[in-house]
Amino acid sequence: MFSPIKGYSVVVTGGTKGIGKGIARVFAAAGANVVITGRNEDDAKRLCDEINALGGGTVSYVIADVASIADNKKVAEVAIERNGGIDVLCANAGIYPGARLDVMTEDDYSKVFDTNVKGMFFGVQACLPALIKSGHGRIILTSSITGPYTGLPGWSHYGASKSAQLGFMRTAAIEYAKQGITVNAILPGNIATEGLADEGPEYRAAMEASVPQGRLGEVEDIGYAALYFASKEAGYVTGQALVIDGGQVLPESLAALDVVQ
Repeated sequence: MFSPIKGYSVVVTGGTKGIGKGIARVFAAAGANVVITGRNEDDAKRLCDEINALGGGTVSYVIADVASIADNKKVAEVAIERNGGIDVLCANAGIYPGARLDVMTEDDYSKVFDTNVKGMFFGVQACLPALIKSGHGRIILTSSITGPYTGLPGWSHYGASKSAQLGFMRTAAIEYAKQGITVNAILPGNIATEGLADEGPEYRAAMEASVPQGRLGEVEDIGYAALYFASKEAGYVTGQALVIDGGQVLPESLAALDVVQ
C-alpha cells in the first residue's frame, strides 16, 4: 500500500485532453488538488466539471501556452495561490504534427520544440521554487517510445524532442537530488486518445496488432505510472525512464507476434 497523496498540489500541463486528462483523473481520484493547463477553455471547463463531480481532490484550470515563459510563471503562481504550493509537476504538454524531413519547414520544427522541449524546460523552472519548498518535489515528464526507442516516418522532429527530454531529465535529476526532488519520465506506447477515433477502426486495429498484449493502453495507465513516481515510496527513484507500452518495443518484428497467436 502506497502512502496517500491526499491534499498534494499537482500541476498537469496539457491536461485538458489525451494523456493529460488521464493523469489528472488519477491524481484527483487519489485526493490530490490538480491544476491543469490547456489552450481550449471549453475542454478545460468540461473536464473539470466531469472530474469534480466524482468527488476526491479538486481540479481547476489555467488557460496557458507552455511555450510562453510568462504563461509558465502564471501557472505556477496560480497553483501556489489555489493549492498552497506545488508538490508534483507533470510536464505532459506535447504536440506531434507530422512532416517528412524533405519538406519540413523551420516553423514545423520550431512549433514542436517550443512546446515539447522549451515548454518542459520553463515549466520546470517556474515550478522549481515551490517544488523545493515542498521538501518532496516530484517532476514527471511525458516522453515517448518514439525517439528514445522507435522511429516513425514524419516524426523526426517529434522523436528528437522526446529524446531531448530524457537528456534534460538526467541532468536535472542530479542538480536537484539534494533538495529532495526526483525527476523521472514516462514513455508511452500506443495509447487510446481522442485523436485515435478520427483515424477509423482499421487504423486502430493496425496499431493494436503491433502490441503483444493486443490492445492499446488507456490514458489512465499513464496516470498510474505518474502516481507511482509521485509517491513517497518512489523517493529513491530518479533519472529513470519507464516504458508503458504493453510490450510494444519488445518484438524484433511483427513476425515474432505471429508465432504466439
